[in-house]
Amino acid sequence: MRILLLIVLSGFIFLSCNSGKKNRDAQNQEKVERVEKPNVIYILADDLGYGDLGCYGQTKFATPNIDKLAQKGMLFTQHYSGSTVCAPSRSALMTGMHTGHTVVRGNKEVRPEGQHPIPDSTYTLAEAFKSAGYQTGAFGKWGLGYPGSEGDPTKQGFDTFFGYNCQRLGHNYYPRHLWSNNDSLILEGNHGTKKEVYAPNLIHEKTLAFIDENKENPFFLYVPSIIPHAELVAPDSIMNAFRGKYDPEHQFQGVDEGPDYRNGPYGSQKESHAAFAAMVSLLDLQVGEIMDKVEELGLTDNTIIVFTSDNGPHQEGGADPDYFDSNGPLKGYKRDLYEGGIRVPMIVSWPGVIDEGSKTDHISAFWDVFPTLTEILKIDSPNNIDGISFLSTLNGDSESQKEHEYLYWEFHEKGGRQAVRMGTWKAVKYDVFKGKESKIELYDLENDLQEENNVAADHPEIIKEMQMILDSARTPSSVYQFSQTGYLNP
Repeated sequence: MRILLLIVLSGFIFLSCNSGKKNRDAQNQEKVERVEKPNVIYILADDLGYGDLGCYGQTKFATPNIDKLAQKGMLFTQHYSGSTVCAPSRSALMTGMHTGHTVVRGNKEVRPEGQHPIPDSTYTLAEAFKSAGYQTGAFGKWGLGYPGSEGDPTKQGFDTFFGYNCQRLGHNYYPRHLWSNNDSLILEGNHGTKKEVYAPNLIHEKTLAFIDENKENPFFLYVPSIIPHAELVAPDSIMNAFRGKYDPEHQFQGVDEGPDYRNGPYGSQKESHAAFAAMVSLLDLQVGEIMDKVEELGLTDNTIIVFTSDNGPHQEGGADPDYFDSNGPLKGYKRDLYEGGIRVPMIVSWPGVIDEGSKTDHISAFWDVFPTLTEILKIDSPNNIDGISFLSTLNGDSESQKEHEYLYWEFHEKGGRQAVRMGTWKAVKYDVFKGKESKIELYDLENDLQEENNVAADHPEIIKEMQMILDSARTPSSVYQFSQTGYLNP
């Protein structure tokens, strides 16, 4: 009798739990389905560190608008960029593939202006939005194909592009020209040494205009800002609020005249600390104005806003990330594959779907954005991508969220670098081009977030598994060769 009672009770508990899960799944699906073709605004900061926002621990300057976005949405604590430098990180975002598979794996320049192009055969995130009937616009820095090439943004799914095509010319905030679709827009106010047109402000005006123009259409707005990448410079109207607050100041002597002036090298800055704080403050103001524009047009309830950064904090042009604790509790900077070089802030707001003020430890990366957004759009992702949708996480349904077996990165400069995140384990391998001389470092991020204690010697079985991943996670590229012979950049 007791056994029979236990069987009945167990069955009742199973049915109750299963019924509860079905009800929860149905509620989550209903939340998503009631949002018809949501607009998507993806804001990508340039070299903003994990600790450069108030909501991630920054105390030396404020980011109230981005913090407000976090209060209205979900803050990710374990989100990773596509790479530790610009172009491959953006390629991972646009293709849904990590740097062992994506088509652009390094910052490979094409003179006089631009970078190695994404091939025409590449199916990009923007093209996926186009297939779903969206208007698409990109405003900021591209870096994935020189003007007129097959990688030009207007040939990779964007109806509208305004900004810098070339990331090298994006080093200068008072450029001589910007691109408006296929037209080079000469900025007469920046002729010679004049500084009348601060490019991020002009690009921001065009960004807001795009939202206005498409308020009646579903749109995908990609905002790859150049802030706060060096050079460090902001208009006096912003700088004045920060001057004298960060003494002793850090001075940088750059290029202020001659043939290289405004052609890539950074200009001088006597107040680097104030300039950096001013630039992040300006970025925060622009994010706030985008949020206000969406609210003003009555689009808030049907708009997803994502804010993140393309890699960790830089140390160039007078930048002083240690002064601002820009990488927060993490080790490393831009060009590192330690956490500080690739773990980045990410905030997602989606009213009515994402719980306000929520936070997640879900491990995700840039290549997950593609399948997440296509699942929201109810269209198929390419079969060959590396990403996994994190829509379940956005819904608050962590039980249904699929997890990565591992995340993989490779970096083709500084002797070759690789990294793998597998659960709480992190493997880092530097000087890859030295072959057998290069050793794998191993860190337990759960107990050693700062990656200070290399425990490789204590876990030979984990090292063996990590080496297998390092050997198999990538496919060869004729353009970005990554081997003991070195990285070829003809």
